[in-house]
Amino acid sequence: MFYRKLMLPVVACACMISGCTSGPQAHGHAPGAKAAAPAPIANPEAASAATAEAVKQVIATEQAFAKTMAQRDFKAFVTFLSPDAVFFSGKSVKHGSAEVAAQWQPYFDGRKAPFSWAPDHVEVLASGKLALSTGPVYEDDKVVARFNSIWRLEADNSWRIVFDKGEAVCEKKF
Repeated sequence: MFYRKLMLPVVACACMISGCTSGPQAHGHAPGAKAAAPAPIANPEAASAATAEAVKQVIATEQAFAKTMAQRDFKAFVTFLSPDAVFFSGKSVKHGSAEVAAQWQPYFDGRKAPFSWAPDHVEVLASGKLALSTGPVYEDDKVVARFNSIWRLEADNSWRIVFDKGEAVCEKKF
């Protein structure tokens, strides 16, 4: 019985610790782990150029998306949302652009943005249709979280966000 009482706090603490991120490396491969081999591409040079261009597009889109918050432009913010958007916020999950917009609208009240964000890593699938952007979230010039957003190239050739989730950043205590 004593063992069970002792293990619960240990397991809970381990779960809390593992839920925090400490920076970009938290999203990469483990040291020494082999990445899965990429699928063969008929023309690797053309694919690389297309992927590099898509990465630039997603970076610019993410920056423009973040700028809507800085400029307090809610109408522009909504244009980046896919109709299928799913945003995670704590225990809440909002589905569809209308629910996401309703949840985010209060962040646009007031003269000063409550937070900001910027991408520091973007990956695009070889198909050029889906991308991940991730980066720091700032409050008062302090990194408080990391965002993870999935962008999809939609029929009108615009990148729109389909998934968004942030994770708190743990302070290193070494």
